[in-house]
Amino acid sequence: MSNYFPSVEKIRYEGPSTENQLAYRFYDPGKVVLGKTMAEHLRIAVCYWHTFCNHGDDAFGVATRHLPWDDAPTPLAAAEKKLDAAVEFISKLGVEFFTFHDRDLAPEGKTFAESTNNLKHMVDKLAAQMAKHKLKLLWGTANCFSHSRYMAGSATSCNPEVFAYAAAQVKCAMEATHQLGGSGYVLWGGREGYDSLLNTNLSQELDQLGRFLTMVAEHKHKIGFKGQLLIEPKPCEPTKHQYDFDTSAVFAFLQKHKLDKEYHINIETNHATLAGHSFADEVGYACANNIFGSIDINRGDPQNGWDTDQFPSSVEELTYVVYQILQYGGFKQGGFNFDAKLRRQSNDLLDLFYAHIGGIDVLAKSLLIAADLMTSKKLQAVVDQRYHQWQGSLGQQILKGGHSLQSLSDYVQQNKIDPTVHSGRQELCENIINQHLWCHKN
Repeated sequence: MSNYFPSVEKIRYEGPSTENQLAYRFYDPGKVVLGKTMAEHLRIAVCYWHTFCNHGDDAFGVATRHLPWDDAPTPLAAAEKKLDAAVEFISKLGVEFFTFHDRDLAPEGKTFAESTNNLKHMVDKLAAQMAKHKLKLLWGTANCFSHSRYMAGSATSCNPEVFAYAAAQVKCAMEATHQLGGSGYVLWGGREGYDSLLNTNLSQELDQLGRFLTMVAEHKHKIGFKGQLLIEPKPCEPTKHQYDFDTSAVFAFLQKHKLDKEYHINIETNHATLAGHSFADEVGYACANNIFGSIDINRGDPQNGWDTDQFPSSVEELTYVVYQILQYGGFKQGGFNFDAKLRRQSNDLLDLFYAHIGGIDVLAKSLLIAADLMTSKKLQAVVDQRYHQWQGSLGQQILKGGHSLQSLSDYVQQNKIDPTVHSGRQELCENIINQHLWCHKN
């Protein structure tokens, strides 16, 4: 193994009282919670792009950190060194999964053929490293938004040659994901949208996007890929408006194009808040419609109006989310991908460990509290009581189609119905959550 992080041993669980900042306080991967280990519940992944490609530059300033694996004579040689660093980091962090864009893993060449060869070369090297170190791919994806050819979108481009190029790129990335045994394949439409309606044929672009997603689903079945196809919603940024605005917009689009059985949703925390929703709202909607797939775990800053991709820090926020996921039955093939990046002033490689350890511990603590909520059934009791009348004859007849407006009108008049309004007990629910947050025993 490489030695880019020589001062760090493998990160281990030492419990809440440890003073070691390079140890887990709550994440104990082998600890059994509700019949599964923590590792099985959370399926934690390290993302390639923010972790191994982010130099700290932003729209207003240049790079602030040096990544030693970039020191190489050629881009491909640098990619090989970056792979070594990634394997070392993920192994020392003690998690199983990772995620990548094709252009994170392998550099773009001067031609499509060269780019494809670069990707194949790196995928073969990655496969060998995965087998050696027992690593797993949560999902792969294609970067169809950074290159200038995609300035007007990829699937929604005004140029069909760009559409074709993107299709070819996605084909290669999906086949690489399949080769590596990925649990999913993600499509994020970073530029599938518009900056101005004045120069946009909206219906044309939506038709293109529907056709593109249909071809992706067809190719999945053609190659025998068993992973989930995932769409990651985001309302804006880099475009003014993106067609995958939020989970409900994506679900409606998939239904229109008869793709709702083909795709699930990869929800990012910061994208949910940019859309004006809470993270829990987006997860709840996806679960309610059986399209929940995977999570990009991070957070935004309420005082910044953009996608800051910070590491998660709120146990309270994540407890709501993990509780919903547990009620849903947990991940089927997805997991928690740490799509989060260091702050620009965090320019030491050791900060990568501090950031991930802290975020993983927040997630693990949230799992423990959510599991206690599941076991106590106190929240569920409030919900069950609130809706219990729907289990009666009237409620069941309505749900099963046994009534019309006319028959319900007759029912109300004949039985002189004067409904009683019951308390929603919201404050009680909030108290129950807080009591579990305060009193949870590790």
